[in-house]
Amino acid sequence: MYKRLSSVMFPIFAVLLIGALVWGYQENQEKNAILIKAENQYQRAFHDLSFHMDKLHSEIGNTLAVHSTSQGMHRKGLMNVWRLTSEAQNEINQLPLTMLPFNDAEEFLSRISKFAYHASMRDLTKEPLSEKEVGNLKTLYQNSSEITKNLKEVQQKVLSDRLRWMDAETAMATQGQMNDNSIVDGFRTVNKKVQEYPELDWGPSVSNVFAKRSVKKLSGLPVSKEQIQAKAAKFADMETGQIQVQENGKGTDWESYTATAEHAKNGKLMMDFTRNGGMLISYSDTRPVGAKKVSRQEAMKQADQFLVNKGYKNMQAVNYDEFGNLGNLTYVRKQGDTLIYPEKMSVRVGLDTGNVTGFEASDFVYEHNDKREIPKAGLTAEQARQKLNPDFKENYVRKSLIENEFGKEVLCHEFGGRINGSRYRIYINANTGMEEAVEEIKPVNATS
Repeated sequence: MYKRLSSVMFPIFAVLLIGALVWGYQENQEKNAILIKAENQYQRAFHDLSFHMDKLHSEIGNTLAVHSTSQGMHRKGLMNVWRLTSEAQNEINQLPLTMLPFNDAEEFLSRISKFAYHASMRDLTKEPLSEKEVGNLKTLYQNSSEITKNLKEVQQKVLSDRLRWMDAETAMATQGQMNDNSIVDGFRTVNKKVQEYPELDWGPSVSNVFAKRSVKKLSGLPVSKEQIQAKAAKFADMETGQIQVQENGKGTDWESYTATAEHAKNGKLMMDFTRNGGMLISYSDTRPVGAKKVSRQEAMKQADQFLVNKGYKNMQAVNYDEFGNLGNLTYVRKQGDTLIYPEKMSVRVGLDTGNVTGFEASDFVYEHNDKREIPKAGLTAEQARQKLNPDFKENYVRKSLIENEFGKEVLCHEFGGRINGSRYRIYINANTGMEEAVEEIKPVNATS
């Protein structure tokens, strides 16, 4: 009987064993193929990075080599610098550097990119490169030479020793061990040297991009937890005892308070306040939102009334969109006949009842200025209208103060209308007649 059983089971086990071996082999082959593909992508990105850094160094040198009055060559050179730094940033993002301290080198490239872009976009015949900017380019030329040299040393080691990026990734992922790896050490060296470079004066257009907001910049004295508790209770129309307050980021530049409270609608209220001045940054009501029953007009009406009730005056809705059963509105403050776009806030409305379920006002808090001076317009709306595409079908025009891509506040004539089957806002500088911004207005996702 055993002989007969074994004669039946042996072929079955043999087939299963062979199947397992074949499956394991295929899995191993697929895994190896994925690893080889990843390694090839890492190698390509690294060698492209080394090549583009070398080209960046050469392009800065070419820009410095021409005469100071060669605005055309300056523009061309700066545009190439911007393009090459963008390429280098893209290649850095393709490398497994998330666990490696390379952020200083990345920020260095980002600043070069912003500087080159902003300088090349202005009219160099009227505003040529200043002595300070030329000095910055000379410093960048020297710095990029050193970075290129270090990357080439790493590249030489990679090629001669046949180093793998997968090994470098393993070395970075290993916790608590000092693993030597030429690739990792090379990038650490580059980042360390970048940290030692003297800080350049990039000018306000670039510095504004990297300026970090801090609650310490806010006016007003620091407030206590008890004061926040009272403010939160007043805003939420609740008793003070129902509010719990938590302090965040103590001892940092981002000190704040979070106030929370339970309410009867199976949800929670959460409010964030600045420590200096105790100003409300955000508000959220986590109640479940039912099916849509409220129209767009009713939602906007209730959002308008909410802001008035909470003490936010002269706010005008400039955008509305829907996502599921929620309506989202963007508001900006209106001063006289001008919309102040830097002072914006967003309001979220539950479309089941129309009640506000969310509020975000960080931009308004940091940018609000009751004494803001609105510059006078050098061009009338009719004069600015001549700069529009003849096919643009205008629906309205109004004055707007916006922040342009250089971080400067500029007065514009804002034209709303349609072209090519889509709705747009076009902002024409009220003094130069240049297009400062073009914004497509996406259609609302649901009928209202």
